[in-house]
Amino acid sequence: MGAGRDGGATPERAPHSVGPQDRQGTPLPEVLSSRIVYSGAVVSLRVDEVRAGSGSVTREVVEHSGAVVMVALDDAGRVVLARQFRHAVSMDLLEFPAGGLEPGEDPLVAARRELREEAGLVADGWVFLGSFFSSPGFLHEELHAFLAKGLRAAEQDLDEDEDIETVWVGLDDLMRGAPAVSDAKTLATLLLLQRHLALERDLET
Repeated sequence: MGAGRDGGATPERAPHSVGPQDRQGTPLPEVLSSRIVYSGAVVSLRVDEVRAGSGSVTREVVEHSGAVVMVALDDAGRVVLARQFRHAVSMDLLEFPAGGLEPGEDPLVAARRELREEAGLVADGWVFLGSFFSSPGFLHEELHAFLAKGLRAAEQDLDEDEDIETVWVGLDDLMRGAPAVSDAKTLATLLLLQRHLALERDLET
């Protein structure tokens, strides 16, 4: 693997990735007007008027700078999950470690940082699994998924507002639904991981 922007290894890429689909020459809908009605620390809310037939429709778009999500897989076939309270749904959730991108930041740089900060781990090997949109009906948030291998312990460095417990579970158990996970980015990343591992097996045969 070559050198990445952060001085580490450039991640291997999965044979396929998930992303925006080509409209095959179909023009984008005309945006008649666009305004930001709220700008916060994490998201902004944009309201667009979009031409539809002889009239127009209103589209509300939540803008987010994007995020990374990491599957940290150890030599024993275990992955680490982060258990944390999520205020929006008022419950604890089990999730793969994840974190937001700084504007213009390389996703691999963010993935390395967030894995160390949230899970207290650094990794020697990185594989890019793919990118996906979390809820494109109203939210502009693209997530970039990585597989991290060759793990070593580091000091966890949580933000002041974070209270995260790390939980190690067998990957096979997780794929069978134990423990139960209801976080969308974790489920989507697990699907990308399954596809990557299946393609690896095919290449070995």
